[in-house]
Amino acid sequence: MTAPSRLLNRDVLRIGTTGLRTRPTRAVLSALGIAIGIAAMIAVVGISSSSQARLNDELARLGTNLLRATAGTDFTGKQTTLPPDTVGKVGMVEGVERASSTATLPVSVYRSRLSDPAATGGLVPMVADRSLLDVVSGHVRTGTWLNPATSAFPAVVLGSAAADRLGVVTPGTQIWLGGNNFTVVGILDPVSLAPELDRAALIGEPVATRLFAFDGSPTTVYERSADEAVERVRSLLGPTIAPQAPSGVEVSRPSDALAAKNAANQAFTGLLVGLGSVALLVGGIGVANTMIISVLERRREIGLRRSLGATRGHIRTQFLTEALLLSALGGVFGCGLGAAVTAAMALTNRWPFALPAESLAIAVAATLVIGAAAGLYPAVRAARTPPTAALNS
Repeated sequence: MTAPSRLLNRDVLRIGTTGLRTRPTRAVLSALGIAIGIAAMIAVVGISSSSQARLNDELARLGTNLLRATAGTDFTGKQTTLPPDTVGKVGMVEGVERASSTATLPVSVYRSRLSDPAATGGLVPMVADRSLLDVVSGHVRTGTWLNPATSAFPAVVLGSAAADRLGVVTPGTQIWLGGNNFTVVGILDPVSLAPELDRAALIGEPVATRLFAFDGSPTTVYERSADEAVERVRSLLGPTIAPQAPSGVEVSRPSDALAAKNAANQAFTGLLVGLGSVALLVGGIGVANTMIISVLERRREIGLRRSLGATRGHIRTQFLTEALLLSALGGVFGCGLGAAVTAAMALTNRWPFALPAESLAIAVAATLVIGAAAGLYPAVRAARTPPTAALNS
């Protein structure tokens, strides 16, 4: 009894690359379809991960233990106000490390007294505690922050957006605030955890009391807690500030807004991954089309091999291996291209490079699955081709 013929592993690889070596241009174009889909998916995942890493670094640097309390509405819907001693009360809560506040003034700020009264530019004059910058992790870009001397005189520190809109570049410039000339003594960098300060014109409490009859009631209170005490302090701020109506105090964490922004970015990332998947599917269809055409063009080769003793399993293995190699080639190239795009984006935006290793493994596995699915039908069709029909075609 004649022993059945067998294919060695090296023979499988050799005959599987026959079609790729004899038709290199077609093989490259087919692999390119797979590569584009994989590169799109890898780049989307990599850019998203790098952006997330930048956000995490920023949060770690600024801290997520900053809470912000503002006046809300009572049960009748009426706007409430925070009492003048709010900062002192907050500072007495166990776990609170630092507290500060700002208060919005009902006046306007302009570049000069000759400015159009309607052109406020969305700028907000505020009374600021001298400890404010330490609590919100703010930094002075140029000039100086409010101190005991400047807080008592018409001196103002501008947020970054406020300085841009007023056209103020250097300290020493005078602006028109609440019907008085104020001298700019400092300009802030953007404040990530308190972006409302970017549009603010900040003055000291003594001068606000003298010129605008400020009663000492803050509009917003900022406080820093120990990390492990944040949630407990968050639950105590309302009852501490307004024991009679704690629901009238709104407490939020600025980092929640950043997290929400990241969630929106993740949703957009999911959309882009979906588009990459469509591109990958199109590449798989290209591989299937290439393999079917290859079977039709190589019917004589198939017939000759069958007449020389090759079994249906040998033919099926040959074409399935060819499809897998074609897809793997596109997958590896796509992973490299996607990683390069991610690195370029991270370098351009000064983000840390972050590309999960598992995403590369999943991408290569996906290409092999697509290659197997795309090559299965052509391989079965080639195996079922009768030798006599193939030789006579």
